Amino acid sequence: VYKRQVSTQSTGLFCSSRMPHSFGLRARTRALFAQPFRRRGPVHLSSYLTTYRVGDYVDIRGNGSVHRGMPHKFYHGRTGIVWNVTPRAVGVEFLKRVGNRYLRKKIHVRVEHVRKSACRADFLKRVRENERLKIEAKEKGVKLKLKRQPGQPRSSEFINVKANKVQTLTPLPYEILI
Repeated sequence: VYKRQVSTQSTGLFCSSRMPHSFGLRARTRALFAQPFRRRGPVHLSSYLTTYRVGDYVDIRGNGSVHRGMPHKFYHGRTGIVWNVTPRAVGVEFLKRVGNRYLRKKIHVRVEHVRKSACRADFLKRVRENERLKIEAKEKGVKLKLKRQPGQPRSSEFINVKANKVQTLTPLPYEILI
């Protein structure tokens, strides 16, 4: 026989709960592992046919429709580097913050729960663009600055008051239209 508990924290003032508190591996993951609207159903073949190589950056994203090889909820949304490739799974390595230090973690995750990361896309695009600019500058014999610069302040300007009339902007008076 369960005793009736009154909880004021979870959903309301007079909420009664007859179930014990759960601390399971997938506790509080109802929304975390749920598929988005109109994206439910079986896993697409493209996720199985994607080729992963050692050194690739991947995002861990738990797919709730596949229970095997699912990562713990802590690793959902983490980005890591592939260190091992097996027929159905991928070994992912990343840093986990524990207290005041970072521990190197290595886990194996099935390919349904992994996708290639776009975290280095901008960097690789910039590298290709810089290489192209270097080749063009070498042909012309010009020296280039390829380092990124922060946003600079705008240059100063003089405004000719004689050519431009000064306009005073004021808000319109409030009128009630019935």
